[in-house]
Amino acid sequence: MSYRGLSHEEVDRRLKLYGYNSLRERRSSDLQLFLSQFKNPFIYLLILTATFSYILGETTDTLIILLILLISGFIGFLQERSANRSVEKLLSRVKTTAIVIREGERREVPVEEVVVDDIVVLTAGRIVPADILLIEAKDLFVDEAFLTGEAYPVEKREGERTYMGTSVISGYGIGRVEKTGRNTRYGQVVEKLKHGKEETDFEKGLRNLGFVLLQIASAMVIVVFAINAHLHKGVIDSLLYALSVGIGITPFLLPVIVNVTLSHSARLIATRGIITRRLSSLYNLGNMTILCTDKTGTLTQGKMDVLAFLNALGKEDEKVRLYACLNAMMQTGYRNPIDEAIKSKFNKEYLEDFTKADEIPFDFQRKRLSILVRTKEGNFILITKGAYKNILEVCSYASVEGRILRIEELKGKIEEIYQRYSEQGYKVIALAYKDLRKDNIAYTDEREMIFGGFIVLHDPIKQDSKKTIQELMALGVDLRIVTGDNILVAKKFAKDLGLPEKIISGEELRKYPAEALTAIVRDFYVFAELDPMQKEDIVLALRRLGHVVGYMGDGANDLLAMRASDVALSVENAMDVVKESADIVFSNPDLAGIREAIVEGRRAFLNSMKYSRIQTSSNFGNMLSVLGASFLVPFIPLLPYQVLTLNLLADLSFLTLPSDNVDEEKLKKPTSWDLSKLKKFIVFFGPVSSIFDYATFFYAMHILRAGPDTFRSLWFLESLVTQSLVLLFLRTDKTAFLQSRPSKALVLTVLGVLSSGVFLLYSPFGRLLGLYPLGVEQLIFVFIVTLSYVFLVEMVKRLYAARLSN
Repeated sequence: MSYRGLSHEEVDRRLKLYGYNSLRERRSSDLQLFLSQFKNPFIYLLILTATFSYILGETTDTLIILLILLISGFIGFLQERSANRSVEKLLSRVKTTAIVIREGERREVPVEEVVVDDIVVLTAGRIVPADILLIEAKDLFVDEAFLTGEAYPVEKREGERTYMGTSVISGYGIGRVEKTGRNTRYGQVVEKLKHGKEETDFEKGLRNLGFVLLQIASAMVIVVFAINAHLHKGVIDSLLYALSVGIGITPFLLPVIVNVTLSHSARLIATRGIITRRLSSLYNLGNMTILCTDKTGTLTQGKMDVLAFLNALGKEDEKVRLYACLNAMMQTGYRNPIDEAIKSKFNKEYLEDFTKADEIPFDFQRKRLSILVRTKEGNFILITKGAYKNILEVCSYASVEGRILRIEELKGKIEEIYQRYSEQGYKVIALAYKDLRKDNIAYTDEREMIFGGFIVLHDPIKQDSKKTIQELMALGVDLRIVTGDNILVAKKFAKDLGLPEKIISGEELRKYPAEALTAIVRDFYVFAELDPMQKEDIVLALRRLGHVVGYMGDGANDLLAMRASDVALSVENAMDVVKESADIVFSNPDLAGIREAIVEGRRAFLNSMKYSRIQTSSNFGNMLSVLGASFLVPFIPLLPYQVLTLNLLADLSFLTLPSDNVDEEKLKKPTSWDLSKLKKFIVFFGPVSSIFDYATFFYAMHILRAGPDTFRSLWFLESLVTQSLVLLFLRTDKTAFLQSRPSKALVLTVLGVLSSGVFLLYSPFGRLLGLYPLGVEQLIFVFIVTLSYVFLVEMVKRLYAARLSN
């Protein structure tokens, strides 16, 4: 049946009228993004503080607090805007497509451009791009697991519907689009579930940390208010001060820093052809301890070539070549390297004598592909190719140089040829055929066939694969080969790569109970002859052992395993449905690229952790100082807007942290989120800053006998200098500062913040904040305190390192 489809003008009209076929959130306008910066419980506290000031008639205080609020929001807006634009550019590079019929011609278009009433062609490996009513279907099996939870593919027939978000496992279909985008059944499910997306380990850790800090901040507000009010420092002033302290001890730029760090790393690896589809997956990639991969394309050159077409005696055979080429050329399932290699040997003259009559597509249960061809004389021949064992089981006869013999007479020779080439590392598939007297075929026709011979293929190992595997192991990442290839090929492959020759087949795995799988996967490095569900079981078993598991896939048989993994990896020429399931997509499917992405993922994680560790420890020290000051100082130690300005400037020091250098030894092993270790860091280094805050209190109150203005100016500068400078020292665990150099951008940012702090004291704007110039003696004191602080931090780092090593 032929179809005309829509005109290009009608498609353009519908796109403008109904929008694109996409479930992605519409990009926020700049105004929406700016306003979103204020959807934060700590910002609400800031607004509450400004409101109290206005009610009390403190107009200047109110304006200053609102100005600080706007500056903070604008900084977050600029950072997030840049990060979001970068992510959009990255995602636009990974396009999935659909085959549509328009104006009588088949065209491949981006899925987003599919419109209602489009005629869509569905083949194996394609995602279903919209809700579609089938008008043709041939052995069409669709994976609907996302919508129905059904583990096995469902057969679809003419008149039935397939839904967006499902994927074609095998067969062929044509349908008319009924609904697109958010109107689809899939779109409605996604809308319900979009807030319930599974978090990565880092996201969970971040959320837990935020919850703990919110509790601490809330408690601090109550305690500081109670102390200052009890000491008769004014109820309102005490409340405003307590609210600003609660805000000041909270690292509310943490989400921005994390987002910017991830987008920075994603941009870096994008220059090497690695596209990050889900930013947070970079953390899991960096923490990965086991990478599961098929060998094709990743460890091999990915350029399958036909070595020979052999008959049952192991001799070159033109009939095997002819039938193999017809089968590969006429199949309409998903593209694969085996058929592409066979098609390269195709002679176009074959098409003059044969036409296609019917097809049973390949699937991963049968592991066979059957084509029914009609000869020019009108006869029908069923040609089937596939996995050796799966072809052999449907054969009763064998063809040898024009004679048809019982298969039992040649089974020994056939097995010997298969083993010989497999042991040499070649991929060997088999071919069978038989004559039929009808113009259509069914699964039941795949029986009593004639064994025709072998197709021997070769995909050489990449020269640097062995070296790259060693480099991965040096990074703390073990490799597991998870393949459908036969065990003999897998064994030769493991030997050539220098992997431990601990190999097990899918058939052997079936002999063990499910609960034993966890123990088995610990001991084996190569898993051969697997079906898709076994691949998934292996990934889940490795995760139960506590590993962070990555899975590199490119075919429909990898989907279950990819979805079960911590981080799903794919390649740009993979099936659309596989790319859609991937977290990270590689344009070059080699381990060297994966190694680079792992290192960059670790860099992103470690730079995010720097902010968490340094800022929370610094804020813990501030908390101790604020509590002490509330008792020791007879007036409000810092005015609310001074606290907020100090916190804003200190946070600005961290804005270039995403591009900071990371110690090489830190990149050599996975680093996971460890809240208990973070607590130890806070307890070790937080009180150090408090020591010098108390020294400042003593100097100001008992030596200078300073009034409120001088006290506040002195503590403001001392706190800013120590809090900003410590970033350059605590960013590394190395006990000598020069052993680990910070990035130039970070150094310049810190110096810029320090200069701004000093400038405030001597500028007219400083008067508005209640800050005043300090004398030479006071500046020398701040300088001495800073040097002493840095020296003590280096000493405590040694103690901390010794404690950790013990």
